[in-house]
Amino acid sequence: MGLLDEVLSTATSSGGVQGVQPAQHATALSAVIDYVNSPQVGGVAGLEKMFQQGGMGSVFSSWVSNGQNQTIAVSELQNVLHSGALQAAAQKAGIDPSQLTGAMASLLPHLVNHLTPNGQVPDSGSLLNMLKGFTAGHSA
Repeated sequence: MGLLDEVLSTATSSGGVQGVQPAQHATALSAVIDYVNSPQVGGVAGLEKMFQQGGMGSVFSSWVSNGQNQTIAVSELQNVLHSGALQAAAQKAGIDPSQLTGAMASLLPHLVNHLTPNGQVPDSGSLLNMLKGFTAGHSA
């Protein structure tokens, strides 16, 4: 099972993916990855900075650490996200930005957790290499 399958499996087993139908889960995860990798966000390190600036740094840190992942409400997430990057990722995936935000509330904790297995945020170059490897065998 690849990373993307693991993230989807973990997210759906812990209550589902908010905002999207099951048939759209892979599409939503692909959009979340596009969002994180967008130049406006800057990968996991950029996402971490956005969460810290938005007052949600402790939530993000729980996703990176080896402990329990804290949940995030859609309303809290909306205060942290870069709206331009969100709009672009949603448009590319063909889903509504509000659906993507809901999906992100479910998927981001698991995605960040899986991308930081050693409790450290990867730099953008290593993240891109990791994601290329993870997505090579996955069809959305």
